[in-house]
Amino acid sequence: MRHALEEASLGSIDTVHLLWAVLLGGLSAVSLPLGSALGLTLRPGATLTGTLAAFGAGALIAALSVEIVAPVVEAFHHDPTSRDALITLMVGGAAGGVLFVVLDQIVNAQGGFLRKTATTIGHLRRTKRRRAREILADLAPVELLRNVPPDEIGEHVEDLYPVLFHDGEILFREGERGDRLYFVRRGEVVLEHRGAPLATLGPGDVVGEIALVTDSPRTATGRARGVVQALALQRSDFDRWRKECPELDAAARELAHTRLARLREHDADRNAEADRWMDEAIEALRFGTELPTAAEIREAGEAHGGAPLAIWLGILLDGIPESVVIGDSFHERLHTAQSAGEIPGFLALIPYTLVAGLFLSNFPEAMSSSVGMRGQGFHRGRILFLWSTLVVVTGLGSGLGFALGAALPEATQAGIQGVAAGAMLTMIASTMIPEAVHLGGRNVVGLSTLAGFFAAVGFALLG
Repeated sequence: MRHALEEASLGSIDTVHLLWAVLLGGLSAVSLPLGSALGLTLRPGATLTGTLAAFGAGALIAALSVEIVAPVVEAFHHDPTSRDALITLMVGGAAGGVLFVVLDQIVNAQGGFLRKTATTIGHLRRTKRRRAREILADLAPVELLRNVPPDEIGEHVEDLYPVLFHDGEILFREGERGDRLYFVRRGEVVLEHRGAPLATLGPGDVVGEIALVTDSPRTATGRARGVVQALALQRSDFDRWRKECPELDAAARELAHTRLARLREHDADRNAEADRWMDEAIEALRFGTELPTAAEIREAGEAHGGAPLAIWLGILLDGIPESVVIGDSFHERLHTAQSAGEIPGFLALIPYTLVAGLFLSNFPEAMSSSVGMRGQGFHRGRILFLWSTLVVVTGLGSGLGFALGAALPEATQAGIQGVAAGAMLTMIASTMIPEAVHLGGRNVVGLSTLAGFFAAVGFALLG
């Protein structure tokens, strides 16, 4: 009878501690809805947002260092037999980083990139680069443009826009004033002079340049044969290109005077030269230092239908590792205290550096993301609801971490902590720091990250 009562008492203590872990996880995530509410109310500027994001990143790095990595390394120095735990931590960290990247890409493909400025910038940069790569691949055969240095052509790609003509459709008419030229990507364009066929031009050819170079009326009519895909360039942009690149201007004049009359044939050497030019041009592209415009963000959001579920899953992906670590660290402190014969209270079990790091990093993350989500057309109520649900999820994740810590051996626990730490560190490096730099600038971010790191370390004095 007495043995049964002892078991029942022990079970109730475990349940209480489990609830404590859930409570602690929820408390660490309270800064999410608070930050969201502040962002929606005050709409802070980019510099302040970047500064706070860097501060949070530094705090989170401190939390990983002090609460996860340092104890395992210290244990190894005092007891070399615990090397398995250290190795498992390192392997788990690598696995966690890879896992985060894979899952992050899956979520982002469904629109989850809209959850943060950094992931939005990354998505738009890749989209622009992909579009530029496609355009440059089509422009590589254009001998005229190979007079433009590869490190400069990337700056002009944005001036081009795609156009489509159906069979028999007129691109321009003889006698008209020329307002643009075309780089043919697909299909053929028949040039007609006074109603008679003059030449047929195809992919890699320039159409309509004579009127722009000579500033005279069109000398021929351009008619699509089949479906024609082309890149159009306005007169004003073409004039600017020629002014900035004398070589292009000279080549354009020569091309205009020779009045291209047939489809250019490219031999193997010319193809190799075209490929080399395209590779150098792509390498010289500069996309990624600029912030996306509001129009670009709205367009990306509309392309994914707003993607509220994907955004929520992305936010959840960022938060799951840290919630598990909270519960596991809570259990580790409990186990240490019980092994010493102590009956600790709730405050004595809190991993202060970890909780402080998470709290401080969650606040600017939610604030910045909420401003962006509002700009995409999300209602305030929905935004606050998304962030509030994460408080519950983080609490449950902390409870899961506590349960795993109680059920698994030390080496396995180290592996789980490693996976979580690897995922968190990858998230910091791939989203938090880049976002802070984009918004706040390098110098501000460096100092703010340093301040956040030592602010979180300072909380260790409480424990």
